[in-house]
Amino acid sequence: MRPNRLIPARGDGYFHVVSRVVDKRFIFNAKEKNHFRKWMRKLEAFLGVQVVTYCLMSNHFHLLLRVPDRASMPKLTVESLLELLPVLYSDTQSLGILQEIERAQAARDEAWLARILERFERRRFDLSIFVRELKQRFTRWYNRTNNRRGTLWEDRFKSVLVEGSERALMTIAAYIDLNPIRAGLVKSPEDYRWCGYAEAVAGKQVARRGLKAILEHTSHGVNRDLTWEYTAGVYRVLLFGKGLEREADAATGAKARRGFSAERIEAEEKREGRLSIPEILRCRVRYFCDGAVFGTVEFVNSVFEAHRGKFSAGRRTGARRLRGGADWGELRTLRDLQITPVG
Repeated sequence: MRPNRLIPARGDGYFHVVSRVVDKRFIFNAKEKNHFRKWMRKLEAFLGVQVVTYCLMSNHFHLLLRVPDRASMPKLTVESLLELLPVLYSDTQSLGILQEIERAQAARDEAWLARILERFERRRFDLSIFVRELKQRFTRWYNRTNNRRGTLWEDRFKSVLVEGSERALMTIAAYIDLNPIRAGLVKSPEDYRWCGYAEAVAGKQVARRGLKAILEHTSHGVNRDLTWEYTAGVYRVLLFGKGLEREADAATGAKARRGFSAERIEAEEKREGRLSIPEILRCRVRYFCDGAVFGTVEFVNSVFEAHRGKFSAGRRTGARRLRGGADWGELRTLRDLQITPVG
C-alpha cells in the first residue's frame, strides 16, 4: 500500500514531480515532447493545476506544479463547465455532455445536475489525477502511434512537497530548467525548447505566468507589477547562479558537473539577467516586422514628428521602449506591441 502523499497544512501546495519511462528507454524525441506538452497544457487549463515550470528529457520529465487549495476555489457551474469542455474534449464528447445537462435541466432535477457537475469537479485541483491523466493520455497516443501495448512508465510517479517560498520555489525551478545544461544538450537554457524557461522566453504567456507565480507571494511581488521583463531578469540571474560548473575532485569524490563558468555567471549578474542582442536574435522578434519604425530614439522621434498628423492628438512622442527581457540599449520602435513582441 502506497503512503498518502504529503500536503501542506494550509493554502496552495507546490510539488516537484518526476516520472521515468520504463527501462529508461529514450522515447522522447521532438514529436513526442510536443505531444506531451500539448496534453500538459490542456490538462492544466481544465483541471486547474498550474505548471510553474517543467522539463521534458529523453526518458523522463520534471514538473513543478501549484495545486490550489480546493476550498478557496470557485465551484464549477454549468456555464463554466461548458466553457472548459472544448479545452479537453472533442466536439462529439462535448455535445454528449451538453445534451445530458439539458435533459437534467428539462427535468428540473437539481440532484442530477449536481451529480454531473461533481463528476468533473472532483477531478480538479488534484495532483494525482493531473499526473495520472497526463501519463495515461500520452501513453494511449504513444502506444497507438507505435503499435505497442502495455505500460510506458517505471512506476506511479515521485513527488516532493515544496514550500511556497521564494527561495524554495526558485531553487527547485532552477534545478528543473537546468536539466538540459547538466546533460550537455545546450549551452544556454533558453535554447532548449522543452522547458518552462525557454517556452517563456519564446513568448508563451502560460509559461510566463508559471514563472511569475514564483514571485507573486514574495518581496518581489509586493506593490509591484510583475512584468515578464522583471521576472525574466530575476529568474535568469538565479538560473545562472545555480548552474556553476564543477570539475571532478578525486580527493573528495565529487563528480564533474556541466554548467556555466564563474565569469559567465558574473556577466549575467552585471546585466541583471537581460538577454543580449545576439541572444534575442535567436528568437522571433515581432518588432522587426510589426514595429513600423525601428532605430534610435532620435530617429524614431524624427519620423513621428514628420507624420504627426497620422497619430492621436494625445500622443507626445514616437519612440517606444522594446520589451521582451532583452538589453535593447538605445533602440526603440514606433509601435508599442502588447502581445508577444518576442516569441
